[in-house]
Amino acid sequence: MAYPTPPPDGPDMETESTHLLPPPEDLAFEPHEKILVLDVESVDEMAVPPFSWKKLWFFTGPGLLMSVAFLDPGNLEGDLQAGAIAGYSLLWLLMAATAMGLLIQTLSARVGVATGRHLAELCREEYPRGVGLALWLMAEVALIGADIQEVIGSAIAIHILSNGHLPLWAGVLITASDCFFFLFLENYGVRKLEALFAFLIGTMALSFALMFGDTKPSGKELLMGLLIPKLSSKTIRQAVGVVGGVIMPHNVFLHSALVQSRKVDPEKKGQVQEAINYYNIESTFALVVSFIINLCVTTIFAKGFHGNSQTGTIGLVNAGQYLDEKYGGGLFPILYIWGIGLLAAGQSSTITGTYAGQFIMGGFLDLRMKKWLRALITRSFAIVPTIVVAIVLDKSEASLDILNEWLNVLQSMQIPFALIPLLTLVSKEKVMGVFQIGPSLEVIDSLTHSFLQFTC
Repeated sequence: MAYPTPPPDGPDMETESTHLLPPPEDLAFEPHEKILVLDVESVDEMAVPPFSWKKLWFFTGPGLLMSVAFLDPGNLEGDLQAGAIAGYSLLWLLMAATAMGLLIQTLSARVGVATGRHLAELCREEYPRGVGLALWLMAEVALIGADIQEVIGSAIAIHILSNGHLPLWAGVLITASDCFFFLFLENYGVRKLEALFAFLIGTMALSFALMFGDTKPSGKELLMGLLIPKLSSKTIRQAVGVVGGVIMPHNVFLHSALVQSRKVDPEKKGQVQEAINYYNIESTFALVVSFIINLCVTTIFAKGFHGNSQTGTIGLVNAGQYLDEKYGGGLFPILYIWGIGLLAAGQSSTITGTYAGQFIMGGFLDLRMKKWLRALITRSFAIVPTIVVAIVLDKSEASLDILNEWLNVLQSMQIPFALIPLLTLVSKEKVMGVFQIGPSLEVIDSLTHSFLQFTC
């Protein structure tokens, strides 16, 4: 059901509604929180206006938040393990997984825009209660696993940047406070939150690009790794970790909710199609950037550590130290560049994890509670086990890295529990109307699902 919003009273690109309608259900975004894009209200019911750079700019944002899940500490762990153990040979899989992730995320956005509901809400409405609860539990398991990686990654970065003075458990507590910062920032509008993520992604890109330049990987081997598929029995765990790190179940639920931050009337087909087009463009751009960052990290460790004595011992905790020993300090020591990039990855992904947790719990369970309370509850689900992990494994770098690898494998195992509902619902005319996917796209989706099942 679409809730009416007042028409724009001027030519401003972004307005705030002064009328709050009490919604009968828990919405992803209240009407007054949504961004009004210029002329979107005047779009004819069927016509799609020509492309506009201004409109693309104001539709840009949800894809940035979505792309963070492709860049979290779990991804970095998978990247460095793939590079150190498999060299350049899994770059083709990283590219294929990112392309499949893009297809999945565009379908997630399509569901959110066309129905005005996010995926967790639709699962609650379309599936029997028992099935819905089972899907919720699987989504929570995947989210907790991802959150442990994200918080631990931030804690490791804080440990590195403090010269080892702060233990992991202290870094976990510092990182846990980000949910309150997130709630504070959210009060100032979704565009401020999106600007923060643009800054964090830019920080990651700059950090890892500097490292890429310092290590000077082989261009020929990089190109061969991208174009020639290879998979050895010795690198199966790393391959599964690459897929699990890139395609994350909670991100499917998150993106379908984020796209509702723009005012689009699901009853007007022209508006819906226009929004889908712009979201497809911005999602593609965001994931191309994420792929380049992941590519840089993988090739850095492929060049520096593949085939040497450190291959089996390198991980998030000691990667910066190994890089520093191999490539030296200089004006900007590579150890701290690694720490800054890791901190940006951890902080951005923990905030989106909190966001995703709110939508997943609220959508599946139909919870009506204040956002700060729901954020606190969903944060506690991950922080408590993470503190336990940090205390137990504080001095065991090898165990921490093995845990991170297996958490990537866990993400791979949870993919079908998000992907099957998405593909089922996006193919239903009753749910999607004229925006259900066609036969050709269904075939591609089926092939994608089959490939993911095979690799996972």
